Amino acid sequence: MEYNDLIRTRYSVRAYKPDAVEDEKLQQVLEAARLAPTAANRQPFQIIVVHTKGREEELRRIYHREWFSQAPLLLCGVGVPRLSWVRTDNRRYLEVDVAIVMDHLILAAANLGLGTCWVAAFNAEAAREILKLPDEVEPLIFTPLGYPADQPGVKERQPLPALVRYEHW
Repeated sequence: MEYNDLIRTRYSVRAYKPDAVEDEKLQQVLEAARLAPTAANRQPFQIIVVHTKGREEELRRIYHREWFSQAPLLLCGVGVPRLSWVRTDNRRYLEVDVAIVMDHLILAAANLGLGTCWVAAFNAEAAREILKLPDEVEPLIFTPLGYPADQPGVKERQPLPALVRYEHW
């Protein structure tokens, strides 16, 4: 798909078909994450791929919406703080890096006809327990991954002049 069409048509999917995601497509989505830029190319992330079948109830402890575990796969972007770049004022770029990685992953998924939905409002302790995460990593973002069973709604965004300033505030 042409890039401008892709960013205009991608939407947050909240209903998924039970159809399996082909391994080739999963690998393409994961490769997009691997190729994403990160500060100083530190790649301070891991992607955890979770098969949801039979785990729906357990996964709802992480996020309670039914559609969260309705897709055949659930992906978690995990940050590894010790690997992340730190600016001279001690600003750590971990969250920025993982957001860029997940954005690449989500756009690649949309390009392949797959649906995703950013989920940040999850129970981090449940995620740690269920995914058996070590203390030194942080679960930062989830997305289901599967074929959409819904249709996109109207995309409401502010007009460009409300979001962009030139030369100064």
